[in-house]
Amino acid sequence: MQTKLPRIGITPGEPAGIGPDICLQTLREASRIAEPVYFASSEMLAARAELLGIDIEINELDTSNYDPAKLNVYPVTAASPVEPGQPAAENANYILATLRSALDQCLAGEIAAITTGPINKAIINEAGTPFSGHTEWFAEQTSTPRVVMMLLSGDFRVALATTHLPLSQVPNAITQAMLEETINILAKDLSTKFGITNPRISVCGLNPHAGESGHMGDEEIRIIAPVIERFRQQGLNLTGPLPADTAFTKKALENQDAVLAMYHDQGLPVLKHAAFGDAVNVTLGLPIIRTSVDHGTAFDLAGTGKADPGSFLAAIACAAELADKVTALER
Repeated sequence: MQTKLPRIGITPGEPAGIGPDICLQTLREASRIAEPVYFASSEMLAARAELLGIDIEINELDTSNYDPAKLNVYPVTAASPVEPGQPAAENANYILATLRSALDQCLAGEIAAITTGPINKAIINEAGTPFSGHTEWFAEQTSTPRVVMMLLSGDFRVALATTHLPLSQVPNAITQAMLEETINILAKDLSTKFGITNPRISVCGLNPHAGESGHMGDEEIRIIAPVIERFRQQGLNLTGPLPADTAFTKKALENQDAVLAMYHDQGLPVLKHAAFGDAVNVTLGLPIIRTSVDHGTAFDLAGTGKADPGSFLAAIACAAELADKVTALER
């Protein structure tokens, strides 16, 4: 008897970018690992399919008419006609509406997880809605006080203590309370969503050489090391604070399940160098499963059929795998 595939909600993201392209290009592959449903404008997807020369039939969904042979869409109407490569601020609210619709369906249990396509944060902000990213939006909309951004490729996982902050604001944002919450979320989700018993986590320092015993900054001594020690006393398997320039060496990563970096550009350039185009962004700490691509909107490639869908398929596969693991753990 064939196991039922998890139903994954997909938001293509910025309609003028490559999100619609990779949704259409990968439907057959995505349908082998999940039941994909797309929260988007049916008209926009039909027009993009025609532009790309993809023959596909769209099925607008209600609660019971899923058709595995078609592109299943929860329709959301775009405010302005979509021109590939030409983002329009008028469609900022449309982008947010696709997220809202997918989130509502996920919270209601109609879909098992959400995979998000790339967006352009500047367009949404220019339209008058403060928006710092998907991660923060899902946290706010689900009243989740803290979430953790983690990118992964296979067993290589990098989580962030801070996300989309100017570098000048990072030191003040790193407090003992914040780190405790972040490590709690990371350890819990590695266990409950990834099925890793007693996960092994490397924790980076903030400063060069992890502060060099206080000579290059004392955040490691005052903040990071005391938190690590308290968790060790509770039985968590933590290592650090480690200099970031050695925490990501092959030998250092051999026996670790995740690395916790202190800020965005401390950890993500390493992972993206190793796995760009195949990496997946996962938001930890949410009451839902949410994965995303590791790349941007690539306006110059929109409508050309040349976009690389590797990260998108990996994100759908990751969402399906996590949904299956959560279901198994709940049994």
